[in-house]
Amino acid sequence: MKKIVTFTLNPAVDKSSSVEHVKAEDKLYCDQPIFEPGGGGINVSRAIHKLGGSSLLLYTSGGFTGKKLDKLLADENLNIRAVEIEAESRENLIINEKTSNLQYRFGMPGPEISEQEYNKIFEVMSDLDPFPDYFVISGSIPAGVSADIYAEMAAFAKKRKAKVIVDVSGPPLKSVIKEGVYLIKPNLGEFQELVGRELQDEDEIKEAALKFVEDRCCQAIVISIGAGGALLVNDQKAEFMRPPTVPIKSKVGAGDSMVAGIVLSLARGESLKESFHYGLAAGSAAVMTPGTELCTKEDTERLYQKISENN
Repeated sequence: MKKIVTFTLNPAVDKSSSVEHVKAEDKLYCDQPIFEPGGGGINVSRAIHKLGGSSLLLYTSGGFTGKKLDKLLADENLNIRAVEIEAESRENLIINEKTSNLQYRFGMPGPEISEQEYNKIFEVMSDLDPFPDYFVISGSIPAGVSADIYAEMAAFAKKRKAKVIVDVSGPPLKSVIKEGVYLIKPNLGEFQELVGRELQDEDEIKEAALKFVEDRCCQAIVISIGAGGALLVNDQKAEFMRPPTVPIKSKVGAGDSMVAGIVLSLARGESLKESFHYGLAAGSAAVMTPGTELCTKEDTERLYQKISENN
């Protein structure tokens, strides 16, 4: 299998709990909290591991929360390498309201990254030997960090012949496509923000996505459309795929699981189309799990078999 590295600039410890009612001003008594590692690239690597694959996870880690994050990742037997920073890594809060089954997610902005730490990230990338075949950039950037950092990382990885897969949004995504990468995976809202207008139907989405491919912003785009499925566009095909109907417990982690399925399948030597189908299966498997849990291998393989039989 080809080598995969994921990078997470703004990881988090996700602290989740439950309460009967969420009500302003009242003191709320929560259940015992659960702590999990979080952040785009971290969840991609965690999902790859759940699917039976392997990757190297690069991430920043600082302060007491960073040490807690290191331990949580080590406990999952992931292959990790932390870039130590001085500022405290963030901790997010997720509260489930039992009476409504609604989930409230409070995301913190993240730590400051100094210029020296910024340079250290690229030093760590330079030390990768051999350099990975696939380099996955996923997740937000901390406040104060240049939106161009992911474009710089993409350029660095491309010079070393890696295929760069990007799952970010907003200004960092606009910056990275100027560099040109192998694949981007926005959801529909993120893609419409990138295009700068609302897209009315499937044909408009395909047309807009094909323009990005033609302009060499990327070689392929996978646009996730929630329960509506996902769209794959490259210079050879535009394929819209609806996932099998599954019971939905939580949509958290579906996008990261989809990216994990795509890159793992590619690393195993499968075609882009097959990898798209496997990623769709992994994303669908993730919505079947409660809370912040990711996909399971059993559900992913079963759903992938269904998708393959119908295509």
